[in-house]
Amino acid sequence: MFDHFKITVQSGKGGDGAIAFRHEKSIARGGPYGGNGGRGGSVYIQSSKDVETLANFNFRQHFFATDGENGKTKLCNGKDGKDVFVMVPVGTIITDENGHLVADLDKDGERVLVAKGGRGGRGNACFKSSTRRTPNIAENGAPGSRKILSLELRLLADVGLVGFPNAGKSSLISAMTNAKSLVASYKFSTLEPVLGVCFCNRKTDRFVLADIPGLIEGASQGKGMGYDFLRHILRCRIIAHCIDPTDTEHGSIEESLAAINKEINEYSEEFGRKKHIIVFTKMDLVDDCTEIDAFIRKHEKEYPIFETSCMDEDSLQKLALSLLAVVKEESLNERKNRFLNDEKEVVYSANDFDNGQIPEYQIIQDAEGRYIIQGERVIRTKRLINLSTDEGMDRLIEYLDRIGINERLRELEAEPGATVVLDDFEFEYQP
Repeated sequence: MFDHFKITVQSGKGGDGAIAFRHEKSIARGGPYGGNGGRGGSVYIQSSKDVETLANFNFRQHFFATDGENGKTKLCNGKDGKDVFVMVPVGTIITDENGHLVADLDKDGERVLVAKGGRGGRGNACFKSSTRRTPNIAENGAPGSRKILSLELRLLADVGLVGFPNAGKSSLISAMTNAKSLVASYKFSTLEPVLGVCFCNRKTDRFVLADIPGLIEGASQGKGMGYDFLRHILRCRIIAHCIDPTDTEHGSIEESLAAINKEINEYSEEFGRKKHIIVFTKMDLVDDCTEIDAFIRKHEKEYPIFETSCMDEDSLQKLALSLLAVVKEESLNERKNRFLNDEKEVVYSANDFDNGQIPEYQIIQDAEGRYIIQGERVIRTKRLINLSTDEGMDRLIEYLDRIGINERLRELEAEPGATVVLDDFEFEYQP
């Protein structure tokens, strides 16, 4: 199953502002006439119920938005770059290179901005003032951003059927839904998770079942296809342990349940907070119910327990109605918890950090004796300034002086003529 991919996204660079002047015979003192650059295209990832798997990413892993167009003369602004929308299935989790969660798209139509386009640079017409009538200065467009993201699909289901291979999960989902899960007498007949919708009485009374391929001991450490299967169970509201009472390979019923619980709990502690039920399958093949009765007496207060057979429609109907009631209860609890934990969104200003003292830059001295100016903000500002004109150069020098670069270099006892490096720009220090 195609349920995990890495993709590269890159937003577009903003267009550069134009430096132009109006030269028309009939217009006296025409003045600056340069337009602004267009905004670079952004990259969005959006969930859609019409997309079922991540299989399309097997053929394409790179998504680049277009750059904004440069500004033009006659105050014409450049066109904005085109945004890119990457469609993924509902239930896709997005993480960055460091494993931090970017978004969890668990609803249809959810959209997240993963790479914002650079803003367009201002043309020289924007710098006109009462004291600067003919500004020969413009801004460069801001660069776009490039990111490597991981997409992981976790199926959305109300009830996840788990158990050892050949425990009757495929037969159960085939009997309760219209899902076509392979049923066979050999192990690992199901190699991919299968979803099915179970309808109870009315069309509105329904829930989603997921047949999770059989787990084996060591799955939580990646044995077999453990990681590939276990991630899908995390999405399920309810964990239904399917136990085949005729299975003697995995020990007693207690030992079978303990083994499955061990694997899923070692994979994630979140499983312990989910609702668990026990479903005995293949009851039509059981002659002696002594062990089952003893298990029920011991655990009936801990788990809801059901005895089913695909040959007995009454037992399947009872299981379906019971699961529906549990699903509704869990859904209601989720909504209550979401309401209680839904705090007002807080937006932090940059001045809220470091007690309002934001370090715009730092200066370090390298092995060659050069003074390197570092800092995201100072480099970003430098890149916005068009240094191809004298006014642009004056603007950069004025900015560096305003944020205290000269004063800091004096504190570091920099010698006159020392080389100072800012991004890809070098100049000599003159105190």
